[in-house]
Amino acid sequence: MEVFTIDVVWNGKEYCCEARLAAVGYAHKFLVLINGFEVTYEPDEERNYRAISIGVDHGSMKEIDIELIKAVGAEIQSFHTGL
Repeated sequence: MEVFTIDVVWNGKEYCCEARLAAVGYAHKFLVLINGFEVTYEPDEERNYRAISIGVDHGSMKEIDIELIKAVGAEIQSFHTGL
C-alpha cells in the first residue's frame, strides 16, 4: 500500500497524519496514524466516512482526541466530495 499524508489543522495546531488506502473486496478503507494510534475509516451507506476502529487498548483511550479524529474524517470526506 502506498503511504500518503493527510494534513489537518485542529485547535491551532497542524497535524500531518500518515495514511494508507486499502482495497477490501469491492470496498475501501483508510488506515490513518493519528498521534501514534491507527484509526480505520470506512464509508457508510450514505458514502460519509466514519472512524470504525481505533488500534489502542482501553487504558490509552483518554490520550485520544475524538474531535481530532472527527477532523481527519472530515478531511477524508473532502477528498471524496472533491473527486
